[in-house]
Amino acid sequence: MKELPLLALSLVLAAAPNTSFAQNVPNADAAREVRTQYLNDLDSLQSKLLALAEAIPADKYSWRPAPGVRSVGEAFMHSASEFYTFAPAAYGAERSPVVGRGREGAQKFEAMSSKADVLKHLKDGLAYTKQAIGALPDSSIAGKKRIFGADRTIIETSFAVVDDLHEHLGQLIAYSRMIGVTPPWSK
Repeated sequence: MKELPLLALSLVLAAAPNTSFAQNVPNADAAREVRTQYLNDLDSLQSKLLALAEAIPADKYSWRPAPGVRSVGEAFMHSASEFYTFAPAAYGAERSPVVGRGREGAQKFEAMSSKADVLKHLKDGLAYTKQAIGALPDSSIAGKKRIFGADRTIIETSFAVVDDLHEHLGQLIAYSRMIGVTPPWSK
């Protein structure tokens, strides 16, 4: 009996047209809607990152959970760096020169981890992403393009970026709880 559902699925797939769901790419209208939702999610992420950055006292920005792990300030700056680099690159836009290239450039940027630096770059980084992605014509974001070393659709890259940034938000929520700060939106 367990083989029956598998057999039924096999027959459905065999009868389906010879197209791959993975090869379907969004048209310009779909790509425009994905871009809108992507930017909305980045706005939501930024508002939580900023609220948390404001809630954490400046003297806690150098706290780190263990040696060799990013400090609070460095984790915020890492997220800000992704607004300057990873987020616009997902759409084929130019990365900002604010964050230097390579590991050394990223580490130098993350080392500027004071509360004032964090607040500035969380705001400026997302503003850069919105400007860079907003300037792209709809037709340039449809279809597949070579991004992050592979041919991907805008849907794939959008999910990759917001997934990563949500992971960093979760990291910073854990950090804040460890230092006795409750995220403002969960009070």
